[in-house]
Amino acid sequence: MLTIGELASYAGVTVRAIRHYHAKGLLPEPDRDHAGYRRYSAATVVELIKIRTLAEAGVPLARVRELLDAGADELAAAVEEIDERLRAEIRLRQRHRERLARLAAGDSLALPATVVEFLEHLRELGVDERIVQVERDGWIPLAARAPERIPELIARKREQIAHPPLIDFYRTLSRTLDRTDADSMLIELVDKIAAYLTRLADEQGEDYVGGAIEPSLAALLDTLAFDTAPPARRLIELLAERGWSGWTRLERR
Repeated sequence: MLTIGELASYAGVTVRAIRHYHAKGLLPEPDRDHAGYRRYSAATVVELIKIRTLAEAGVPLARVRELLDAGADELAAAVEEIDERLRAEIRLRQRHRERLARLAAGDSLALPATVVEFLEHLRELGVDERIVQVERDGWIPLAARAPERIPELIARKREQIAHPPLIDFYRTLSRTLDRTDADSMLIELVDKIAAYLTRLADEQGEDYVGGAIEPSLAALLDTLAFDTAPPARRLIELLAERGWSGWTRLERR
């Protein structure tokens, strides 16, 4: 005969759990011996392990006793149902793990593959990671707000990034981030970019240049850019002097 502590040890539960199962009527309380202690049989170990297994599988305690008392066919059907639910939970948790892995990977958490590839291309071009972050943070709200526009916008961006003035724009802006004397660099950059934008707008139309992003979303994306890369705000001021306004939503004045 076993003490309650020994029973708990053999069954892999706590003494408190055994007492809880007693209170719920799942495990009958044995008679006490002459010294006033409860003594449990070896069969109780088997019974307790079954209770523990069902409880750990998520079976409500109110149903555990019902399953233990069920016939073989009914118990088999119930176990199959429980197993299917557990497999569904495993699949859900696996999806959560995959999302966490994407989070650890960075860009791919909230962005389509085409945008992730574009960001990787910027890195290959030698663009500072902070500028890449400006791009990434801008695409995330855009992908959430207007996912149907992403293929069109990323194709346009891919085409534009092949133009030397735009590549130079990204690289030069990268170099200004840690410079205290960046204004001369920005002025030279803006002169080139303003000429490039004017030519592009004349050839392709102003929507092609600005992307026709709705004003409220453009304002949000601008704020993200200015907070991450402060020289961007100065760049906008210089662009305005050359007839262009905006950052995300570029417009000829």
